[in-house]
Amino acid sequence: MLGPHCTENPPTLSSTYGSGSVEEIGGLKSYVTGNQHSKLAILMIADAFGYEVQNLRKLADKIADSGFLVVVPDFYYGDQYTPEKFGEIWVKAHSPDKGCEDAKTVIAALKAKGVSKVGVAGFCWGGMVAVRLAKFDCIDAAILLHPGWITVEQINEVKTPLAILGAENDDFCTPDLLKHLGDTLSAKAEVDCFVKIFPGVGHGWTKRYNDDDESAVQSAQESHLDILNWFNKHIK
Repeated sequence: MLGPHCTENPPTLSSTYGSGSVEEIGGLKSYVTGNQHSKLAILMIADAFGYEVQNLRKLADKIADSGFLVVVPDFYYGDQYTPEKFGEIWVKAHSPDKGCEDAKTVIAALKAKGVSKVGVAGFCWGGMVAVRLAKFDCIDAAILLHPGWITVEQINEVKTPLAILGAENDDFCTPDLLKHLGDTLSAKAEVDCFVKIFPGVGHGWTKRYNDDDESAVQSAQESHLDILNWFNKHIK
């Protein structure tokens, strides 16, 4: 499902933005950036606005600069959300369960090319996919950013290191829910975890920010550093 904040402030889209290129991986068109020969890959799963969001590709390029091969697939097959589309209908057509299966296919294709470790970053809808992937051994770490609907039951199934970055002002994935999920994660001694709630920001702050808003940019950049630190710790 999509919360009321998931579709606010539509981001800028561009099919040509970024220093990478678009190619097909695992049957999905994907924005690919970074060292093509790297054995360390990061799979980025977009929110409902899709893989052509400029700030998402900018972040992918930034992560790639640290030596990772970064892949941002089009999990919506060209049917990314637009304000004219009714949320529940769109989500029924693009379920996180289907996204998880598609992601496993992309991961298998990367490993067939020689990738040995895979980290996953999921934004909103992508977070719902990433938490599903975290119960399988096909990935080595995951991070959820202002995730969509996440349950305690899903957290209990997590087997890989998991981080969650949430917003103070998010009526969908609230700070109280994030704290509860964090407590559940912390009780799993075998799973490394990290939960952080960013003050003064709203849903989507990691990439739906105004470049002229200094505070918003700083919060986004702080989250980007957390992403890099998490992957540098676990994907190596």
